[in-house]
Amino acid sequence: MRTITVAATQMACTPDSSTNLANAEAMVRQAASQGAQIILLQELFETLYFCIDQEARYNNLAQPLTGHSWLPRFQALARELDVVLPVSFFERAGQTQFNSVAVIDADGSMLGVYRKMHIPDGPGYTEKYYFSPGDSGFPVWQTRYARIGLGICWDQWFPEAARSFALGGAEILLYPSAIGTEPHDNSLQSADHWQMVQRGHAAANLLPVVSSNRIGMEHGKYWANTFHGRSFIAGPEGELVAEASADQQEILTASFDLAALAAKRRAWGVFRDRRPEYYGALTTLDGKDPVTGKIGQR
Repeated sequence: MRTITVAATQMACTPDSSTNLANAEAMVRQAASQGAQIILLQELFETLYFCIDQEARYNNLAQPLTGHSWLPRFQALARELDVVLPVSFFERAGQTQFNSVAVIDADGSMLGVYRKMHIPDGPGYTEKYYFSPGDSGFPVWQTRYARIGLGICWDQWFPEAARSFALGGAEILLYPSAIGTEPHDNSLQSADHWQMVQRGHAAANLLPVVSSNRIGMEHGKYWANTFHGRSFIAGPEGELVAEASADQQEILTASFDLAALAAKRRAWGVFRDRRPEYYGALTTLDGKDPVTGKIGQR
């Protein structure tokens, strides 16, 4: 057996950065006291979700990894508590910016940065205004407790990303999120869909999935988003192991035997029976096979 305990968290954010950082730290401490070894905080928790609007002043929130003002605080926290912390932040890099996660190991060391690969753009979620598409690919991080695959919010809608993490040897998939209502159309309710697609990644790859979302209503100049909450942990068959409410600050934990799950993945056959030589259409935007030029076939 190689059993580890993971945690998903959710909280409301305020206009005050110091309040949000203190709240996030308190949640990490509480999760660690409950036995969690890998603790997932939500996307861009330092501030309100500024991507509701397109305003150049918010670009000033971005900070480079080197010399960052508050990431060392979470490195020290990880070292103190012996926990792995993927920490979302608005990254400035050269002349551009990324929606990023710093991967902090249980000794406080910085393993590296994942940059969000898929960038959404729609009313209330105008992320293309602020973030360049990530250039990190889909790395798998060897932490003290497990090999983790880490996507960010919109990444979680893409099965190609989840499969890439799985093929890279990930033992757990983690998705920090910021998703809620669609302010231009109240008839669109994506919370169930949001959960189901990620549970599909768990089932298709026989991997636990941990997803942390924010809660509360946040107002921009033209739109307002009510975030879904409903953070959850799914098991390797897509089963819902733990789920948070839609509107309360909460911490969820679950334990998994990674050795048993590794054996299950090898026995089940979904990786043995893959046919990558016929998946060429997945490498193009329009679905045309790069060899034949035909859509979806050779």
